[in-house]
Amino acid sequence: MSPLPEVLFDVARNPFLAVGLPIGLGALSGYVTGQSTKSNWFKTLTPPPGNPPREAFGPVWTILYGLMGYASHLTVRAFDAAVTPGGTAQADQALQLYYGQLLINILYMPVFFVAKQKEAGLAHLLALTGTVTAMTVKMHGLSTPFSTTWFLAPYCAWLGYATYLNGGYVFLNR
Repeated sequence: MSPLPEVLFDVARNPFLAVGLPIGLGALSGYVTGQSTKSNWFKTLTPPPGNPPREAFGPVWTILYGLMGYASHLTVRAFDAAVTPGGTAQADQALQLYYGQLLINILYMPVFFVAKQKEAGLAHLLALTGTVTAMTVKMHGLSTPFSTTWFLAPYCAWLGYATYLNGGYVFLNR
């Protein structure tokens, strides 16, 4: 039996809810912390080289949230179609990692922007990157119509870039 509530499986079973949940949570997190990105604290920080304009983050994250949501849908389909206990367990573990990384992801913006904790934000991103890497590996081993890796590779790449940016803010603003 999975430690995840059945409702989380049901959300992932519906492709619209699977995609909409992370997009909605991301939008809510962005809305709550949006004013902080316009604060004097953030405006006075020295950005690292290659820092994109603020307006780029919303569209990029919307796409990434949609892709990760669809990967969760493919994973629950693999869970439902698994014929061995090992296949069920792997898909279940992948979904646990998915929901865990989603929580870590959503909490990043309040940590960095609202609490103004650059170092804690960097630690958060490192934990997120490790969790997403583990999730991607677990999902990759599942038999799905499309490899979830294609949906998660942009997210992994962006997390590397986000970690660079956060590390740059820490280094340049000691």
